[in-house]
Amino acid sequence: MGTTGGRGHRIYSVAVFIILASLDNVAVGLVPPLYGSIARSFDVGQGLIGTVTATSFLVSAVASVAWAYTGDRGNRKPLLMIGTVLWAAGMTLSALAGSYLVFFAAQLVAAVGLGAVGSVGFSVVSDLIKPRRRGLVMSLWGLSQGAGTLAGTLLGGIVGAADWRRPFYVLSVVGLAATVAYFFTYDIRRGQSDPELARAMARGYEYDYRISRRNLPLIAERRTNIWLILQGLTAQVAFGSLVWLPVLFRERAIDQGYSESTAIVVGSIFATMFQLGGVLSIVGGLLGDRLQRRTPRGRALVAAVGILAAVPFYLILFFAPFRIDVPQDGGTGGVVGAALASVFTEPSVGASFLLAIVALALTSANSPNWFALIADINPPEYRGTVYSLGNLTNGVGRAVGNGLIPVAFAALAGAYPSPLNYSVGLAAFQLFFVPTGIMYWLASRTSPRDIAATHHLLEQRAGSSPAPSTPGAPRDSTQSS
Repeated sequence: MGTTGGRGHRIYSVAVFIILASLDNVAVGLVPPLYGSIARSFDVGQGLIGTVTATSFLVSAVASVAWAYTGDRGNRKPLLMIGTVLWAAGMTLSALAGSYLVFFAAQLVAAVGLGAVGSVGFSVVSDLIKPRRRGLVMSLWGLSQGAGTLAGTLLGGIVGAADWRRPFYVLSVVGLAATVAYFFTYDIRRGQSDPELARAMARGYEYDYRISRRNLPLIAERRTNIWLILQGLTAQVAFGSLVWLPVLFRERAIDQGYSESTAIVVGSIFATMFQLGGVLSIVGGLLGDRLQRRTPRGRALVAAVGILAAVPFYLILFFAPFRIDVPQDGGTGGVVGAALASVFTEPSVGASFLLAIVALALTSANSPNWFALIADINPPEYRGTVYSLGNLTNGVGRAVGNGLIPVAFAALAGAYPSPLNYSVGLAAFQLFFVPTGIMYWLASRTSPRDIAATHHLLEQRAGSSPAPSTPGAPRDSTQSS
């Protein structure tokens, strides 16, 4: 079944890839709503649990480079299965942890596995998508990741409200089931979506170029790669700070007199609702596709405008008045229902919800166009590695954001009472989006040349290919770069 590739098999494979992409982000979003509960369980401060999340982001990003480079050189399917098993094992060990250090180690095991799912998975998915629809399909890929983060927030806040270990057990079982499902997916051919190679492949040509260490300078020569990789440093400082949204709303609930258990549920529900604007990444992907057909600067310009325009909406959102009206002892179901209804019955909640939708919709234009640009400007054997290098800087940025923001909250607590210190801290961290937008504008200036160079390279390879190709060892990509 791994090689049949019929229509039903391909649809099944795409569905499994999307589910895998969402599940690894469920694991990412699971811990923040439970910071308080986990910290009390191990008798440590919340900042130390935040350090676990920040370190996990960094470890996952570093591991993804090794996973992606290995995937760009060989068979990608076993790597994805091994990575999924690893993060599922890490979730199980996290649930069983009896001390802070064991929990820390278990989360790092999960982080290593998560590095494979994103980087190797991107390489595979990019080989399924034709250039004209890369923005749209990559928006679905990114949307599944965003949905996974929201699902993790809900799973942690609702299932873990009474016992923080339960969500980890649930996710472990789901991860193992996903590994079994992935075993039966279609083996996607490298480069099969690129139109320059399609005719040669129809004649039996096998694209057998593979990355090597000698290609790394060639990646850097594509100047757009530099901007796409570096923008993650500042973007993810801002995005990383947003994992503290459940804490902001939890503290607002506590400040208004609610118990901590009710406040945890409230924080998770509002944080989840307020991130629904990420669904509109599909619009950003469609706009990127449409503008890219008019100008090769299109995708980068859409991302630049979206990122910069979102900053004022975030700043207003964190300081807008917000009145919580849920039953104090209504049980989880009653609290969830009241929180959802308050969007329509409480003007302050409704206004904040609209602000959040617009802000997230604008910043979500970043994701699909970043994915699509990596595929547009790089040959197939580079894509996983370039993605992982971008993911590495993303991980560094997110780790910095997660590591510094609890320090900022604590420092601000001396000048501002809770929850105002959380509002001031989150607002300050959104200013990191400004250099991100500038780097996308710079990428829009270099991308036309890099796209043209990749198009010419693939045409050259397809034109010089034998028909059909003779089997043999993979060729080094430098042979015709």
